[in-house]
Amino acid sequence: MSVDAQYQEWLEAYVVRARRVEEHSLAANWDALVALTDIQMSVVQLDDGRTRIRQEFPAEEVVESAAARLRPILLEGDACFYRKALKAVGYFCRALPQDTEWVRATRAEWRKRVDPATAEEAGYWVVINNTTTGENHGLDRHKLAMAWIYGDVVHHDTERRQEGDVFGLLERFRGAVPLVAWAMVGTIELLNYIRALQEDGILQLRQEVFEERVALKSTTLEYTGEVFFAPAGTEPPANASTSPPKEWVRLRKEGDLAPFRNEFGGQLMRVVRSPHMSALPSPEDEAARTPAGGWKRDQLAAWGVPSPPPKGWKDELTERWKAARQDSAPPPLPRAAPANYDQETPDVR
Repeated sequence: MSVDAQYQEWLEAYVVRARRVEEHSLAANWDALVALTDIQMSVVQLDDGRTRIRQEFPAEEVVESAAARLRPILLEGDACFYRKALKAVGYFCRALPQDTEWVRATRAEWRKRVDPATAEEAGYWVVINNTTTGENHGLDRHKLAMAWIYGDVVHHDTERRQEGDVFGLLERFRGAVPLVAWAMVGTIELLNYIRALQEDGILQLRQEVFEERVALKSTTLEYTGEVFFAPAGTEPPANASTSPPKEWVRLRKEGDLAPFRNEFGGQLMRVVRSPHMSALPSPEDEAARTPAGGWKRDQLAAWGVPSPPPKGWKDELTERWKAARQDSAPPPLPRAAPANYDQETPDVR
């Protein structure tokens, strides 16, 4: 593959992925997104001399989905990697001094904000002390952010999780928000730069990459056509252009599918729990405690918990206990539809 073709391939891959980032809800309000790139906080001086600091962030699942859309742009091995696209822009603009300078400055800013070389460049450093053990821990903002992105979100990187675990999930998330936001800003700005170069004729990318659907506006599937169905194991049609075998029946109304629906309402695999789980005692059962307030070894063993219990064991056991109770509970009674179901329901707060 020629150099020109390679760079064009990188740019086209970048445009498609960057447009998906651009479609994320966090980017819908540009000023709010830019504000997230910096540390925003309210500071109140208390009467006792201490300082109260408050920070508010978007919902974790919103930032998480943004990080998932960004991830290929952050990975050197992916075709849409940010620095590959920037290198390609520099190549096609190599005879244009102003654009060449923009590429150089943008590369330096991306490295400093998204992949800082030192902890001093990371923005801030968090240090904590365990007053019981005397242990001290410290981690910079970038490493905390990477622990959240690769340890909590898009991967389960054990090393990063262990490194950031002592600081807690919220601290890791706090470090990640400005990184994700700034990476989104940088990604979209480069995308717009590529659009401008395309309009000026400096780039000759395929127009489809600027127009193809990259994100769903609606997740309701509705279409018109012919639908056929048959029992599982029936010979399928040879291809889409031939008539289906005679065993296949045309779907005319929803009730036609009733004979083929299974007893689990469409669930293909039945989840079977261990027999002992339905008889789990409550984790709050005081009879399981020792006189000193600890937990009896035989009771822990009955629960399947090692001794000494690991961190978070009680929360996990509680969830298992609740799930077992829910499985054994009788099905809820059907609810009658309200008499005014066809009218607007008042908003009660």
